[in-house]
Amino acid sequence: MSVMDLETVKPTEAQQKARRSRNIAIAVALAVFVVLVYVVSIVKLGSAVLSRPM
Repeated sequence: MSVMDLETVKPTEAQQKARRSRNIAIAVALAVFVVLVYVVSIVKLGSAVLSRPM
């Protein structure tokens, strides 16, 4: 059996749309989590961390 003999499953239009929507939801959730971690870090360190001398 060669690679050319294998059949692939083609998702339907509805499945592709559902996959895209799911991927967008995951990306938004990840972005919100990153922002949340950043904000919590700044709050825990205090606002003085932004105005300290470099």
